[in-house]
Amino acid sequence: MRIGRVEWKGRVPPLFLAPMEDVSDAAFRRLCREMGADAVVTEFISSEALIRGVEKSWWKAQVWDEERPVGIQIFGGEAESMREAARLIEKVNPDWVDINYGCPVTKVVCQGAGAGILRDIDRMEYLTSEVVKSTSLPVTVKTRLGWDASQIRILEVAERLQRVGIAALTVHARTRADGYSGEARWEWIGLLKAQSSIHIPIIGNGDIDSPQKAWTLYHLYKPDALMIGRAAIGYPWIFREIKHYFQTGQFLPPPSLEERIYAIEKHLRYALRLLPESPRGIVLTLRRHYAGYFRGLPSAKKLRLLLMEANTPDELHRLLERLPRIYLTKEAEGFAADSTPLKRF
Repeated sequence: MRIGRVEWKGRVPPLFLAPMEDVSDAAFRRLCREMGADAVVTEFISSEALIRGVEKSWWKAQVWDEERPVGIQIFGGEAESMREAARLIEKVNPDWVDINYGCPVTKVVCQGAGAGILRDIDRMEYLTSEVVKSTSLPVTVKTRLGWDASQIRILEVAERLQRVGIAALTVHARTRADGYSGEARWEWIGLLKAQSSIHIPIIGNGDIDSPQKAWTLYHLYKPDALMIGRAAIGYPWIFREIKHYFQTGQFLPPPSLEERIYAIEKHLRYALRLLPESPRGIVLTLRRHYAGYFRGLPSAKKLRLLLMEANTPDELHRLLERLPRIYLTKEAEGFAADSTPLKRF
C-alpha cells in the first residue's frame, strides 16, 4: 500500500492511529508509533483557524520526524479556506493532508463540515478537488458510510473522490446518524474492495478493539489498512498486540503494572516537551487516558481515581512511584477490597 512517497510492505496490514480530538496530539502519536502504529494522523484542525493564524491550531499542525509517516487532518466547509489551509500545511511538510468528512459533532456538522457534507456529495467532490489542486502533497479523505441508513452512498463517494485525485480513502463504517453507537457495518468496506473500478487504498475504521477483531475484519473484508481509534486511548499496546497476533496467531500477555506506569511517565515526558499547554494543563489532559492505561487490571477504577488526584507533574510522579507498593504488597489487598473513598496522600 502506498500514499505518496510512503509505502508499507509485509504480511501485516498497516495500522493507523485515528485522528481524535484532544487525544491524538504529538505526545500520544509518538508513543503509539513506538508501540507499533505504522502511521498516525493529527487531531482535526479547522481550516479557518489555520488561515487566521490561531496559535492553538498551528500547534496541532506541528509534526516531528519521530512520528512519521504522519498526515495532518483539516476540516471546513468553504473552498477558499480549505485551499489556503492546504497550501499553508505544505510548509509543515507532513507526508499527506487528510480531509475530515466524518466528524458527527453538531457544531462541526452545522457548518457544512465534517459529516455535514454527507448531505451534499457534489460539494464534497468540489471541495476535495479544490484541495487536491492546491497542494503538491498527497490528499486523503476520512468519511462515513453516509448521512443515515437511508442515504448510504459510500460506493459513489469513493468513485467520485478517486476521480478527483485522492490518494486513499478511510471509511468509518457507520453513518453520521449512528454516531459511535451500534456495530460498524464493515460489509460496506467489503463491497468497496469488491469494486473493480476502485483502485485507491481503502482504510477500514470502526470497532477494531482487539487483535482477534482486527484479524477477522481484515480477512473478511480485505481493506488495505486498518485504522484504530478509541481502543488505542490510554492503550497504545494494541498496535503491537495486533501485529503479534497476525504474525503468530497468539495473544501477547497484557502489559504489566510496571509497563503501564512507565508508559504514563513517558507520555507525560513527551507532552511536557512537545505540547504548548501548561504543566498543570498537561496533567489534566492525561486524565482521559487513565482508564485505558489500567484496562484489565483489578481495581482499575481505583487506580485511575488515585491518579486523578494529581494536578502537577511532581504530584503525578509521586503517585506513580507509590503505585507498585499500593498495588503489589499487602496494602494492595486492602486497596482492592476497600470500597471507601480514597484518601489524599
